[in-house]
Amino acid sequence: MRYRTLDPQLIIETAERLEVRIGERFPEAGLRGVAAELVSLSRDLAKAAKALESPIWWLRGVIIAAFAAGVAVFLFVGTILPLDRISGADDAVQSMQGIEATINTVILAVLGLLALVRTEERIKRKKVFRQLHGLRSLIHVIDMHQLTKDPAALSADFKPTAHSPQRITNAADLARYLDYCSEMLSIAGKIAALFAQSVNDDVVIDGVNDIENLSSNLSRKIWQKITLIEDRR
Repeated sequence: MRYRTLDPQLIIETAERLEVRIGERFPEAGLRGVAAELVSLSRDLAKAAKALESPIWWLRGVIIAAFAAGVAVFLFVGTILPLDRISGADDAVQSMQGIEATINTVILAVLGLLALVRTEERIKRKKVFRQLHGLRSLIHVIDMHQLTKDPAALSADFKPTAHSPQRITNAADLARYLDYCSEMLSIAGKIAALFAQSVNDDVVIDGVNDIENLSSNLSRKIWQKITLIEDRR
């Protein structure tokens, strides 16, 4: 079972090790701060995903209480009230109306109970998407840091302007920088997958897949740059 589930602690350790590697090679780069934020976010989201595995006990207590109250009321109406005084025993029309009203009441009660049961799913779903929103923002921040790391800057013909951003002119360093960005995007996707593992909900799984697709697409663009650098070398 060890290799059938994601271990949050291993993901956090991978993010921490990546932060150290970035700090050793690019101590002054802003990417180091982004890596530190990824570590902090991975810890927070791992705790949030773990907490979502537990049932919402207070809500389940409310559901049980509502169900018990509904059953008690139904038994009270059906057995304690003197129904023979409400309608005549020989009145078939009124008896049929009473049966129909009882069936409608039972149907409404069942639908209400199902709505309460699904409330737990909606609460957890809302918490998941609140956490995924912050993770999606961090993914775009990572993408911004690799945006200006252009392999064209390695060309001898490249002429920066007065307002050009600071470039990495060493091919090996540029490839390593981009590789770090790709690793961070991969870790972000695995953090999102923790929620799909904790909450068995189709809507949550779709949201996690969107995060993973976003990180994969951005990582694919980065590897296109790395391929160009390798071709130049």
